[in-house]
Amino acid sequence: MAGATTTKTIRRAPADKFDERRNQLAESALRTLGELGYARTSLREIANNSEFSHGVVHYYFSDKTELIVYCVRYYKAQCVRRYDGVVADSTTPAELLDAFAAKLVETLQDEAPMHRLWYDLRTQSMFEETLREAVLMIDQTLEDMIWRVVSRYAELSGAEVAMTPAAAYGVLDGLFQQALLTYLLADPQAALDELVGQVHALMPLTLSPHT
Repeated sequence: MAGATTTKTIRRAPADKFDERRNQLAESALRTLGELGYARTSLREIANNSEFSHGVVHYYFSDKTELIVYCVRYYKAQCVRRYDGVVADSTTPAELLDAFAAKLVETLQDEAPMHRLWYDLRTQSMFEETLREAVLMIDQTLEDMIWRVVSRYAELSGAEVAMTPAAAYGVLDGLFQQALLTYLLADPQAALDELVGQVHALMPLTLSPHT
């Protein structure tokens, strides 16, 4: 029995090590991608800004597109559940709005380069077919995440949601993207304040009027 376990461990180890190294490369690459964006980043540029050589990066990823898609999948897989606590812990509509707005502000402050990279990649997917499948998959997970928040808000409000999941996501994602632009290019504090105010103003519009 022990021998069988050891054999399984030995067989699994190379794949585990390969995935672990790809994750390490993704974490390193995300910093460069967040700074430079999709168009200005190459595998060599990523290697130059990390502890890994160009040959190592190229061994684990055949080209820039494969690396970038992996990086964004890796990042979004970590952040896609970030609002679950908001949904689970809020007991009133006001509580949920406050917690949701606070979480948006937190991620905007802490991870602005990663959000900038995501919007860059989503735009590029309109021109580069190799990016589309991954972008559409990630976009769907984000839509589902926002829908959990909106649905909980409706439940706490004793109302029905007046929008489709795609429409609710479009409204709130557009709000966040605009806040990101202001945060990066103009007035960071104004962007945060405006984001909080607009969340409180727009979320009620996702609900059907009480009859």
